[in-house]
Amino acid sequence: MRLQNRRLRTLIGLSVLALLASCAGAETYPITIAGEQLLVEVVDTDEARAQGLMHRDELGERNGMLFVFPSSEPRSFWMKNTLIPLDMIFADVTGTVRRVHHMARPHSEKLIPGGSGIKYVLEINGGLAEQLGIGEGSQLRHPAIEAAKAAWAC
Repeated sequence: MRLQNRRLRTLIGLSVLALLASCAGAETYPITIAGEQLLVEVVDTDEARAQGLMHRDELGERNGMLFVFPSSEPRSFWMKNTLIPLDMIFADVTGTVRRVHHMARPHSEKLIPGGSGIKYVLEINGGLAEQLGIGEGSQLRHPAIEAAKAAWAC
């Protein structure tokens, strides 16, 4: 019974967050990482990935952006034209976190390497990864992660 109540509260909370985010113009989807649920915008085209979170002056407290790439390769990001500090979470094809870069500095052109074999990058507010206990080995759970390859698949 308690588990059902918790799930119901979580579902209601996510629905409210999604509604608020949609009012702001961004279409968001739930993602689970380290046992926590966040709402993310999914960017899976070259144009959307190139834009990312540049020129935005805020990001919802439990919101983020999930970059989905067509293949697993070495990935590096930078913060040029990004106005808010971010944590960058680099994950492989299974959704397993391989590296977390904490508190990337706004406007920096310094490349932030994610390592090789990276297919997904999750950007969230700077400091949130540490607060939620996200680290190497954490699992991303999201429909964009191919179920046949996901580390968490049944």
